[in-house]
Amino acid sequence: ALTPTQAAILQGEAGYSRKGPDPSEASHYYSLPHLAATGTLTRSSKREAVIGAAWMDREWSSTYLNPKAVGWDWLGLNMDDGGALTLFRIRDAAGKPVWAGGSYRDASGRQQRLGPDDVRFEAGGVWRSKRTGASWPVAPVVTLMLRGKSMIIKVSPLMPDQELDSRRGGGPVYWEGAVTVPGGRGYLELTGYFQPLTM
Repeated sequence: ALTPTQAAILQGEAGYSRKGPDPSEASHYYSLPHLAATGTLTRSSKREAVIGAAWMDREWSSTYLNPKAVGWDWLGLNMDDGGALTLFRIRDAAGKPVWAGGSYRDASGRQQRLGPDDVRFEAGGVWRSKRTGASWPVAPVVTLMLRGKSMIIKVSPLMPDQELDSRRGGGPVYWEGAVTVPGGRGYLELTGYFQPLTM
């Protein structure tokens, strides 16, 4: 069971989130951070109550990615102080950003929209899959400009192998999973590293 503890974040401009240099390359996008999660886990026929914090995104679009784009890196973080941070970049075949952005909302509810000049992803630790041969930058270092100050966030995966192969169902090979950062925890999604993403 997931229960909201904060208002939804409307990403981008009132929920219209740019994804490329052309204004039409965008999505409608909102996030629900810091969801209170409760449930029951059964292990070896023993039921245990569990609690935690979750994050939910809802995003939809009638346009495709920029033609130069091969994939993206996306990060959603529930910060320990009650803040919420969303960061992403859309990459080209050379690994250069086609577009980047995100948002930061502090615990008091003040929100800052982040644009291409505010977010920079760099590969930190890389994990290579023995199953697919893909190399995934599972521990990126993200530099962002937040309220006029430069901040560096080092991301650590809870485990390196969180690769998902959805080709049997017509989807891509991608990496997504749980990560921690100093002062928070969240979710990292990586696409286009096994092969260019086609949409």
